Amino acid sequence: MSEYGASVATLPAQVAPERETRAMKPAASGLSVIIPAYNEEVRLPSTLERIASYLGNSGLNTEVIVVDDGSTDRTAYVARAFQGKIPALRVLSNGSNRGKGYSVRRGMLEARGDIVLFTDADLSAPIEEADKLLTALKNNNDVAIGSRALDRSLISVHESAFREFAGIVFNKLVRIILRLPFVDTQCGFKAFRRERCRIIFEQQLIERFGFDPELLYLARHHGLRATEIPVRWGHSPATKISMLRDSLQMFTDVLVIRGNAMRGRYPLVSRKGPSTL
Repeated sequence: MSEYGASVATLPAQVAPERETRAMKPAASGLSVIIPAYNEEVRLPSTLERIASYLGNSGLNTEVIVVDDGSTDRTAYVARAFQGKIPALRVLSNGSNRGKGYSVRRGMLEARGDIVLFTDADLSAPIEEADKLLTALKNNNDVAIGSRALDRSLISVHESAFREFAGIVFNKLVRIILRLPFVDTQCGFKAFRRERCRIIFEQQLIERFGFDPELLYLARHHGLRATEIPVRWGHSPATKISMLRDSLQMFTDVLVIRGNAMRGRYPLVSRKGPSTL
């Protein structure tokens, strides 16, 4: 599990001076990739290099949005340095540290692509695995979530035995309390049909670690079709999640989600019918 998704790569020379930058030619369709980032100046260059390579080979009309969550290092500077390699790259600044959930929500609501995917800044799930999620969305799904648990043979670097056990226990609790069918809600690699799923992010209330179960609960609540896809994944030893503090907060968030649902804080709204890619 990772709150924010380390090798150092050389930065391009030209960097725009603005605090917040936006692409000159927004993507009217295609794919938007959201990267929530907090103090990621070390890991972000290699991540953006790999994403730039993937986009160059895929031919997809794609924008990349880096949401800087109040970093105290050069995360925004590093991200802007890649606008030469990724022309449709935007950097959004939260100003202060609001949490991964808040950052994902902001990126999703700012996105312009027909499909929106968020990924951890460390690319624990390789960006090439996005093809699996995009295929799942083409097969009449509204949400496609990457999963480490469906096929653990795809894990290249495992977490510690304690972390893996804690993750299994947490997901069992999520399935019981929120009545979700998924065996891995926490993998930071998920894709959504933007217009169909906009209501999820408009109603999202959890701003930190527990936002993933809330998104999946809201998808089911609003009758959206979600599927779980096994993906390659490798644990980053530089993960920023605290097993004790953050695990307790995530469990509390799950109870909050259940309470929100019982109090009617996720009202149903009418939606358009299914669309096709």
